[in-house]
Amino acid sequence: MQLSALPTSATDLRKMFRYDELVQTTSGMAPGNVQANLAILPRELAFDFLLFCQRNPKPCPLLEVVEPGTSVPAQTAPNADLRFDVPKYRIYQYGELTDEVTDLSEFWRDDLVSFLLGCSFSFESALVKAGISLRHNECGTVVPMFITNIPTTPAGGFSGPMVVSMRPIPHDKVVRAVQVTSRFPAVHGAPVHVGDPAAIGIRDVFSPDMGEPVEIKDGEAPVFWACGVTPQAVAMKSRPPFMITHAPGYMFITDMQDEDVSIL
Repeated sequence: MQLSALPTSATDLRKMFRYDELVQTTSGMAPGNVQANLAILPRELAFDFLLFCQRNPKPCPLLEVVEPGTSVPAQTAPNADLRFDVPKYRIYQYGELTDEVTDLSEFWRDDLVSFLLGCSFSFESALVKAGISLRHNECGTVVPMFITNIPTTPAGGFSGPMVVSMRPIPHDKVVRAVQVTSRFPAVHGAPVHVGDPAAIGIRDVFSPDMGEPVEIKDGEAPVFWACGVTPQAVAMKSRPPFMITHAPGYMFITDMQDEDVSIL
């Protein structure tokens, strides 16, 4: 469904996700609303993961931690239900992706703790307002994401590489893109790298590990932001017995406004 045909209300969009009326990337949806990555873990692993997020605020900026067994994110969207209001989820067992589903009714347990992490989709509206177009939105595709050679800081049993998202930016607008996104540290903030993909371990910028490739035109530079899909790379390396995440590009849309997480 085209973005122009969709409701702009976060509540209305979450209702469509809940009843499987809409299953597509949330990039560009509900302009001005903060979007969030999701990670759900058993209580016995929650403290280590919380510590991991605190040690790695760039890829894992915490927006909210939901108490065990509760699926309502009271701080960011008190009328939502994390079991149903994400368009697509992933289930990991011992580091292996075992299922991809549109609701968690089959997998929900009372010992699960949910973490909502800032998402770079949240600063995209600010980039667009600054006159910086986004290729993946133009093409209706999922932003390309790459597993890098940038290490995260381990915590407990959690460790692994940082994941980044990439957006082609015209050379004369790179500085402006850095300025705009620096205002939003709670949703990854400024880029972690500009230019040569090989410098951060990316062999082929046109073959993303997640998401879909986009064209990089003459006069553009690939610009890389830390990505909240990092916990999925960490899950594959650290192999926790059970972990639920959002599917890359299919985010939870909160009731918070982008300006709520802006520092300027």
